[in-house]
Amino acid sequence: MEALYLVASLATTLLTSTFLSLLLLLRLLLTRRPPLAGGGDGGAAVRLYEGRVRHSRRRPAAHAFEYPVRYALVDLDRLPLPGHLSPDDARRVASTSGPVHLLTIPKSVGYEQNPLSIYYCYDSAEQGEDEKLKMCIAEVTNTPWGERVMFTFQPGSDLVAKPLHVSPFMDMLGNWSIRAESPGDSLYVVILVQHPTLGNYFTAALHAKLVEKTSSSLRLATFFWLMPHKVAAGIYWEAIRLWLKNVKFLDHPRYLNLNYRDEAQKRDLEIRSSCSFLQKQKLNDQRTGRADETAEITDHHDHNGEESVVKRWCVWTDAQWPWS
Repeated sequence: MEALYLVASLATTLLTSTFLSLLLLLRLLLTRRPPLAGGGDGGAAVRLYEGRVRHSRRRPAAHAFEYPVRYALVDLDRLPLPGHLSPDDARRVASTSGPVHLLTIPKSVGYEQNPLSIYYCYDSAEQGEDEKLKMCIAEVTNTPWGERVMFTFQPGSDLVAKPLHVSPFMDMLGNWSIRAESPGDSLYVVILVQHPTLGNYFTAALHAKLVEKTSSSLRLATFFWLMPHKVAAGIYWEAIRLWLKNVKFLDHPRYLNLNYRDEAQKRDLEIRSSCSFLQKQKLNDQRTGRADETAEITDHHDHNGEESVVKRWCVWTDAQWPWS
């Protein structure tokens, strides 16, 4: 099934992207004034970032690479994006009251490839204060299985039991240590994979700089032209390189264990129930001013001893096919 999915994706993407690229070129030729770069409009719906993604694997075979990437930080109240959470849904999940910004790679000429998107959920600013980043929501899509998982994580630093099969060269036993802060003139996201036998064996990092702000759909179309295609090509190329290094190829866990998602949630609750996590959660609560607000997520509580542990919001869905 995965092979058919991949072949269909390649064939359909080639045809649709070629046709839509020609239409984009025609649109540019017919536009009297080209889309402005570097616009300083503070009320723009989208902030554009350029940077680099780096992956580093230390075991069982050393493997590292990096490539240039472009991301959009979208104010979802001003520009909702189909196929993603609405701002109201994100606020409900995160129990926030302010803006919701989505870090993502927008669809380009009919194709979308987003291994990771992040919703930054803020609380409304009080008079004389800045908006506070209260919660993040990760949206992880695997390739080429067409699956997506969304889960909440604490800004700053959080530890999450791996909930999705994202690579045929990684098993499901790892935990994701995620670091992310509120984007500004620069942004960074770092994910470290912690494994019970391999240790801290894999790191993925995104570092990017703000280059401009815009609300122009034409500017977005030209800025991100073929960006998803480049990401997809990089994924498959690096998979071939790992295979040539004799890194073991693993089947999707659904063929071996139908309960792998339930087991991931159980491991995650164990992480969140640990003393170290509870201590870090309290520190994060004090830093973000949410010490008395955790109880707002009333439908996600589990209890362990005397401590009340919030069960992480986590939802699996089928992702849209990349060319849809």
